[in-house]
Amino acid sequence: MTSAELKAQLASYRAATANFEAISVRAAMSELFASDAALRLCHPFGALSGPDAFYDTCLAPLHVAMPDLERRDMILMAGTTPEGQDWVGAMGNYMGTFLAPLLGIPPTGHLAHMRYHEFFRIEDGRVAEMQAIWDLPELMMQARAWPMSPQLGAYLCTPAPMSADGLTLTGNGQQACDHVIAMLTDLCSHPANPDPKVMQLEKYWHPRFNWYGPAGIGTARGIAGFRNWHQIPFLRAMPDRKLDAMGELMSHWVGEGNYVCETGWPNMRLSLSGGGWMGIAPAGKEVLLRSLDFWRMENGLIRENWVLVDLLDLYSQVGVDVLARMQEFNKARNLGAITVPNGMT
Repeated sequence: MTSAELKAQLASYRAATANFEAISVRAAMSELFASDAALRLCHPFGALSGPDAFYDTCLAPLHVAMPDLERRDMILMAGTTPEGQDWVGAMGNYMGTFLAPLLGIPPTGHLAHMRYHEFFRIEDGRVAEMQAIWDLPELMMQARAWPMSPQLGAYLCTPAPMSADGLTLTGNGQQACDHVIAMLTDLCSHPANPDPKVMQLEKYWHPRFNWYGPAGIGTARGIAGFRNWHQIPFLRAMPDRKLDAMGELMSHWVGEGNYVCETGWPNMRLSLSGGGWMGIAPAGKEVLLRSLDFWRMENGLIRENWVLVDLLDLYSQVGVDVLARMQEFNKARNLGAITVPNGMT
């Protein structure tokens, strides 16, 4: 299928979730998803099967928490991977007035935002597999309920591409894909080679690039920001990072125009042997990371990179239940639903 044909498969679902109404969303999901679709979702949702499970476990509670829920896509990519699989990748924000708890996260009564990276594998005209990360820590931070270490990077509502073309992509993305994979290859040459210059960041990244990391890590600007607020702590904690082609781990790559996206579940295997990253003590054990990413090229260099990592799953692997810890912090808070007066009486 062409990129346009793949994106068209999601058109009804995207329209229904943009102005979320339960009946229309359920109808669109029943048409889009195979009845036994494999759903690989971030912690604590886990592995589910079929559209009803996704709606009941994830979307319905989110809609209860935000009754005026809307889905705002900012990037939509599609294509066939080198292995012959058809994927559609979407990046955007769920937004709405946060009026009731979600997974124990206290409501704020205000407009809230939660970034998502969602990937859909299309087979015989239906979604056969979904891989998705919702930035739940982002929602916790807005509720002043994040119970872990403060993030080093900046906190912000992740923006759409500066080029404003994230929903109108066309064109062969092989050159962009080759650039990103070469960049990752050079990144992984360090710290085996202790000289950080071997990563050649200036060769691949625009001097004003933005790296939009998940809440818990935060956003960084430029090479200095990227190194200080993400890369240095990350490599000190897990110096044996490698590319994804390790045993059963596999990433799926799609390039379109100046954009590249990658999905894998999981796609990184590392040993958490050092300390300092997100305040996590050295666990001395191997961890698996799920990372779903988008890149935008500009004049032959990476100008923007959107990254989501399933951080709640990572904490769980080292024995930390973030949601349970959040509940301990918030025992004295009102966790009931909020009614905001209309201002007319």
